[in-house]
Amino acid sequence: MAKKIRTIDDYLHHLYIHMNDVNHFVVFGGLSLKQFIGAIDPIKNILLLKHDYKDGLFNMHTQLDYISNDELQKFIKKMEDTNKDLCWVDFVDEKYLNQLTPMEQAELLYLGHKKEPVTTPFFVKLQNRYVYCSSADNKSVKIYFRFLEDSELLISSIINNIIKEKEAIGGFWRRKSKETIPTLDVSTLKTYRNHFKEGALLSLYKMEKPNHHFGIEIRTLYDYDYPDEVWDDLKEILNNECDELIQLK
Repeated sequence: MAKKIRTIDDYLHHLYIHMNDVNHFVVFGGLSLKQFIGAIDPIKNILLLKHDYKDGLFNMHTQLDYISNDELQKFIKKMEDTNKDLCWVDFVDEKYLNQLTPMEQAELLYLGHKKEPVTTPFFVKLQNRYVYCSSADNKSVKIYFRFLEDSELLISSIINNIIKEKEAIGGFWRRKSKETIPTLDVSTLKTYRNHFKEGALLSLYKMEKPNHHFGIEIRTLYDYDYPDEVWDDLKEILNNECDELIQLK
């Protein structure tokens, strides 16, 4: 039997990943703010460094807007349709914002403008684990991770959430117990880190047989610098054989 050639419509999701392990950041394509917030440990507050959000709280000391945890879902919903750049850092408590020195505030402003730090993207007083910067021009999200392993936790959580949603479609009789839903283990994902450091496309699809298995194709993309270029050439990229295949059972 001839091997079936998959088309773009056969895939559930594509995620572009380019990891810089030296500077602790990853550039993503195909990642939304909602997916990111839903896949990481709960964050307490967000300090907005670049945005067009109108309903944030205002910190007098830094002259910057911020989002408290109880307003986070409202913020995510309103930002889903924005076509503007967004940059923020998480922080523990507003009282620590009020302790930031002029130099630390200047570094935050530089970070929001350039999407790169003067020295480090992580601030002792803020205790931030992330810096999130999206770019409307090249459809990318650049995220700094205090702990780089969190990037692989993020990827596995996103894939697993998509699979859960897919398996829940169809009503009660198609819902399966948590134990039977295929999952991507973080330890498995870590073995492919070398591909991510070169730039790679992860493509998730549901296998025809067995019924409830999923596959993740990994294609290393040496010649692409920005996600928008990947999306422009997606059909051509998918015509090439994948470099690796992860099967989830």
